[in-house]
Amino acid sequence: MTLNIIKKIEILAKEINRDVVIMELCGTHTEAVAKNGIKKILPKNVKLLSGPGCPVCVTDQKDVDAIIKLALNDVPIACYGDVLRVPGNLVLKADKQKQKLSLNKARELGADVNEVYSTEDALKLQKEKKDLVFFGLGFETTTPMTADAIKKGLTVYSSHKLFIPAMQVLVDTPTLKIDGFLNPGHVSAIIGTELYQKFKLSQVITGFSGEDVLLGIYMLLKQIAERREEVENEYTRCVRPEGNPVARKLVDEVFENGDAFWRGLGNIPNSGLKIREKYSKYDAKVKYKNILSCHSELVEESLESTGCICGAILRGLKQPKDCKLFNKKCTSENPIGACMVSSEGACGIEAKYL
Repeated sequence: MTLNIIKKIEILAKEINRDVVIMELCGTHTEAVAKNGIKKILPKNVKLLSGPGCPVCVTDQKDVDAIIKLALNDVPIACYGDVLRVPGNLVLKADKQKQKLSLNKARELGADVNEVYSTEDALKLQKEKKDLVFFGLGFETTTPMTADAIKKGLTVYSSHKLFIPAMQVLVDTPTLKIDGFLNPGHVSAIIGTELYQKFKLSQVITGFSGEDVLLGIYMLLKQIAERREEVENEYTRCVRPEGNPVARKLVDEVFENGDAFWRGLGNIPNSGLKIREKYSKYDAKVKYKNILSCHSELVEESLESTGCICGAILRGLKQPKDCKLFNKKCTSENPIGACMVSSEGACGIEAKYL
């Protein structure tokens, strides 16, 4: 079947007879593309770009810095593994080398930082430790689990984000010419298909196997060839038109929309999720506001001063190999930017499958 899809893609690409730019909006799609060598088998006029689909990568530096501040002030931290090595902007005043702090480096300095695989793990850990804070981040996929954990009494620092507002920023970027989106399957399983209708652009929701991605590309090219701008669902085995109403209701009960800063995309109105006042006693931003407002041993050194171009990569304006630091100063073992850290980051994926 895969060879048949590839042949159909070749026929459509020849029929379109111009460059076609497709952006995949999920870090897992980016990995599937690289792992299966999909870019290498596509016709030359079909271009794939990676978008802001890596939750760790788009997390605001200030949120990373805030969690590091809490950790250095003896507040036990629980977080997913991908965020441990993300460098913030903070350095210790006493550090002459001005090394950017991460949660991993905070742990090396004696901070109580714990990697967990789920919010249930964090809840179990909270029973053992006093005043534990869970670093909640991710899109609609992971937010329901965090909401449920807050209702069970877990203290959370929320950096959760909504994906549709970020898509709007991409659509409104005049320098970014996109012909179609491969929409994220996991997010779509929660939000459904209707919210995508606002974008007058060819879109296909796909799964995560190599065949899923190829079929999604074929469906997009077919739309473009026929001059259609629709939302199609290749991932019907997991995504329903209505999404998951139960999960959305849970999120709405615990969170409310607010502005959020995205790495690469800037401040996006109503794209963040903050904990409602009803659950404020579990909101780390409220509970530890005094710690978060100051720390005499730390100074800020902007990550941009290093030459990192993660922001442009997340907007689809640059590719990992366009960065002068890629696989030189910035490696998987010694990451400078978030895109090299996460398993869903474009730079880390590019380096892994070179």
